[in-house]
Parts: sequence; C-alpha cells; structure tokens
Amino acid sequence: MNNELNSIGLNKKPSDTTVVVAMSGGVDSSTVAGMMKKEGFKVIGITLKLYDDGKAVAKSKQCCSGQDIMDAKRVAHKLNIEHKILYYQDKFKQGVINNFVESYLKGETPIPCVQCNQTVKFKDLFEVSKDLKADALITGHYVKSFTKNSITNMYRAIDENRDQSYFLFNTSREQLNYLRFPLGGMFKNETRSIAKRLDLNVADKPDSQDICFVPNGDYASVIRKFKPDSFKKGNIKNLNGEVIGVHDGIINFTIGQRKGIKISDKQALYVLEINSNRNEIIVGPKENLGKKNIYLNKLNLLVDKKDFDKKILVKVRSTGKLLDAKINLKENNSAEVNLDKLEDGISPGQACVFYSHDKLGYKVLGGGWING
Repeated sequence: MNNELNSIGLNKKPSDTTVVVAMSGGVDSSTVAGMMKKEGFKVIGITLKLYDDGKAVAKSKQCCSGQDIMDAKRVAHKLNIEHKILYYQDKFKQGVINNFVESYLKGETPIPCVQCNQTVKFKDLFEVSKDLKADALITGHYVKSFTKNSITNMYRAIDENRDQSYFLFNTSREQLNYLRFPLGGMFKNETRSIAKRLDLNVADKPDSQDICFVPNGDYASVIRKFKPDSFKKGNIKNLNGEVIGVHDGIINFTIGQRKGIKISDKQALYVLEINSNRNEIIVGPKENLGKKNIYLNKLNLLVDKKDFDKKILVKVRSTGKLLDAKINLKENNSAEVNLDKLEDGISPGQACVFYSHDKLGYKVLGGGWING
C-alpha cells in the first residue's frame, strides 16, 4: 500500500481513487473537476436539476439553471469524465422551497442555501456517491478542510470574501469526513487562472448572485406563486404600541430594514420586530436594533461540548464579521449566545455559526438557528 496521502488526504494512489464532483456548471466546481482529473483521480461529475426554470430565472444570475446544466455537460465532455444529471425537483421543492416560503410567513429571514446543502446537496448526493462506491464527494465551496486519522475538520477559506463556511455549518460529522473542498486555500482569481489553463468554457463565466429559484432577487414573487393569500395588510406600530401605518404583508419586511417602511418621522425608522401571529411590524430608531443575547435551536455541533468552555467567535449573518461571544449550551439542542458587544439586525431564521481560532485558521465548531 502507498504510505503517502494523496491530495485529498486518502492513503491511495489517485488512479485507485474514485471521486464524485458536484458540478453546478459554474467555474468553481468545473475547475475542481479539472483539477481532480489532472491529478489522475477517477472522476464522476454529477449535476443536480433542482427546479423548473422559467423565463425570469433563465435571464437571472443563478446557479443550477438549464444553461448551467449544459455548461456542466460541456466541461465533463472536455475533461473526458463520466457525467450524470440527477432530477431532484420534487426533493428540492419539499426540502428547500416550501421551507423558504413557510419561514417568511412566520416573520423569519430564511437561508435556503443552508437548507439546500443540508438536504439534497449533501444528504442525497452523499448517498448517491456512496452507492457509486466513491471514496470522496468533492465540491467547489470556498472552505478549507484538514483530514487527519480519517477525521476532517472544516475551516474558513483563505479568501474571506469568498468563504462559505457559514452556509455549511449544518453538515453532519459523517458527511464532513467524506467531503473535500480543494478551493479553500485559493483566491478566486487563482481558480479562474486554473480554469483558463484547462481551457474550460466557463473560465470567464460570471458568478451566480441570486438564490437559485428566486428570479432577480424577487422573493415576494416566489411566495405569491406558492401562497397567493399570504399578502395580508396589517398594522405598523411604534415602540409605544401606537399604530402609525399599514403594511401590505409581513413578507415584505426583514429585521433591520429601513427602506420601504413608507412612514415619515422625525428620525429614521427601522424594522425591529415582525410579529406573524398578530400580522404586525414594530418599528423604531436604530439604537433599538442592537442585541447582545441570542437564543438558538436545532444546534449542529461538529466538536465536543468541552470546546465551548472558552470564549469563541460567532457569525450571525453570512456577510457579517466574526463577533466575540460566550456560548451557553442548554437542553433540547438549544443554546444562548452572549455577545461581547451589541450587534444590529439579528433576525430569526438566520444561522449563528460558531468558530474558534488555532494554528490552521478559524475552525467551524457548528451552529444553530436564531429563534429569538
């Protein structure tokens, strides 16, 4: 047996190692497939058909559209690798779209990309990869991973502007030990340079920017399609409980929002609370937005509980910075997070992801869903 680990941390020659690469049709996953092929791995590319795209979706900057599937096929043909398309529209609707709609109706701000990773991408694709007898499932996510003694830990990517670890906090330990993320130590321009050297047709393809099933960021249109009766007028109140306006549906608002409230006041007003039970929006000045204490449920921990005895770092939104915090783990898979400083715009439905710092970087410890 070969005594040296290959580039994905397995004690096998690349030529004896089968990998499944999740190919979305974008430059990142296509480049990963090319890298694996060039290193001599046996590569199987799999592309997921997740939703039925209409004209609005076809024109927007999303992943997993019909054009992306064609791009993935062209890349696979160019690399001379096996390529499969899995039709997961029903699974995606049940696991992601329905959750997205119901979450907004409850006054939350959902993150469908986490749900997608948690369900079809890593759960179902994980099972398919195992059925294909693959040694690893490889993606183009920008996160670092280090494997030692068959245990893989996840870290923030070297490119903090591209880091996607926040969206992967709900990965299970079993999945993480099987997953590999070759782009975590690269910057985006390096990825594109590799794609050009491999002569891939997607080397200059723009990044996807929108939620895949939400054309041009218009999430209200998605909710209207599935729940047309959800746009009910209700009261907008100030902190004194006084009615100061009327809204056209709570799904049009998120915590911390300023624009679109359409109420004139001597000071700028922000959305402080969304009460779905009473169909009310509570607004007030910016100084009332800050929170120090956050309550989480449905925790997913990737490390032992003893690792939470020290002060750690958290992210409370995908674009947020790392915040100093203390985590109090509780019963029923819940936790209380105590931030060192006030943070604005913390919204139910978003994730709070835990990190610690060591010599390898910022390690992902897990996280949970904000519910208060």
